[in-house]
Amino acid sequence: MENVDIKKLFESKGTGNVIIFIFSILLIYLLISLYFSNHFFFNTVINGVDVSLKSHEDTADIIKSYVKDYKLMLVERNGKTEEIIGRDIKMEYNEKNSIDKVYSRKKCYIWIISLFKAQKYYVENLFVYNKDDLGSKIKGLNCLNTDIIEPQNVGFKYSVGYYKVIKEVYGNKIIKDKLYEDVEKSILKGGTKLDLNENLCYENPRYTLSSDITLETKNLLNKYVKAKITYNFGSEKVILDGNIINQWLSIDKNLEATISEIAVMKYVRELSKKYDTVGIARKFKTSMGQIVEVSGGLYGFQINRDAETEALLENIRRGNVFEKEPIYTNKALYRGGNEIGNTYVEVNITRQHLWFYKKGKLIAQGSVVTGNPNRGHSTVLGTYMLNYKQKGATLTGPGYEAPVTYWMPFFGNIGIHDASWRYSFGGEIYKRRGTHGCINAPIYLAKTIFDNIEEGTPIICYEE
Repeated sequence: MENVDIKKLFESKGTGNVIIFIFSILLIYLLISLYFSNHFFFNTVINGVDVSLKSHEDTADIIKSYVKDYKLMLVERNGKTEEIIGRDIKMEYNEKNSIDKVYSRKKCYIWIISLFKAQKYYVENLFVYNKDDLGSKIKGLNCLNTDIIEPQNVGFKYSVGYYKVIKEVYGNKIIKDKLYEDVEKSILKGGTKLDLNENLCYENPRYTLSSDITLETKNLLNKYVKAKITYNFGSEKVILDGNIINQWLSIDKNLEATISEIAVMKYVRELSKKYDTVGIARKFKTSMGQIVEVSGGLYGFQINRDAETEALLENIRRGNVFEKEPIYTNKALYRGGNEIGNTYVEVNITRQHLWFYKKGKLIAQGSVVTGNPNRGHSTVLGTYMLNYKQKGATLTGPGYEAPVTYWMPFFGNIGIHDASWRYSFGGEIYKRRGTHGCINAPIYLAKTIFDNIEEGTPIICYEE
């Protein structure tokens, strides 16, 4: 007997077994492919109807059965559910549809991919229904016929020096057109569940706790109410802080914080009404020992409302904390009492006499001539202040031109000055040959006042 190569024999048999195995697998695969030539693949869904492994001939009946028991469940934001039943809207299978296109799309030999990937198809006009019935059904839904809670953006609430954020409100207000559109799409696709919240069928707040602008707005509001302005009015202080400022802040629909300029303006106006003293009635003790009440004039404190409003707005925007005086258009020398102090010029119109005190000491006094009341030129009454002083000036007016050596105006073109053309002062002269409003003084008196007076010195003109 010839020798047999055992190793080669086993190798030959092994190769044959592999070939047989591969051939068997291919044969099985082809047989399965042949099956799928008139059956649907695994995991096949058409418009929500599961037709996996079903024959093409049975598809119509399967879909009809699906439509017969069709229900669409609506899941609302509060967790409640409602149903739209196919029969109620006359939902039917449309036998004139183009479902045969699904058959032509698939190649039977690639059936194996359906084991790993869902085969979902949408066929237009696969279902038909009565639109009016659907509209009526939707109108009758509880979610459209309940007490409406409007959505609200995140809010801000002031409390003891700072703002805290109030959570947004989502509410339950349905977007009707969106609801109808999504219900119709779900029905046409054969869907059985529609989550109204996930499908954005509700009106939602535009800004929430997680919005970037929420933190920005909160920080800006807190910066504003951090501001603390302490106004000094002599010995009296007025504090403006967040407890007032928060009432001037508003947040619009875009979460932009604004300061009410009108509210700031009103606040400054109230300060002005309370603390302005220009023209107020002042109790004044005359050189004759009498107490007279002097009203009017330009002397005193007067807040510059426009400038202070703008400054206050800027201080709030910056969150500043400091003490200050308001911006004044006019300032007296002192706060408190009658604000006149012990340096002033006193003019008694009735007695036609003038006194000048400096730091409580009488520097000069003498008779004067004031405005002619019979010609409508009475010297103004009230408390004023020296605007400036000028050596050598020419005073002009209707029908006159008068050079003077010492010119000290306190109200427009009205002031104290020497009058070299006069030989006498005091008495009743002013009623016959009085001035156009100025106070004429002998040159020695005018010079003494001029040499010692300073800009801003009070000048009090009164009648007994």
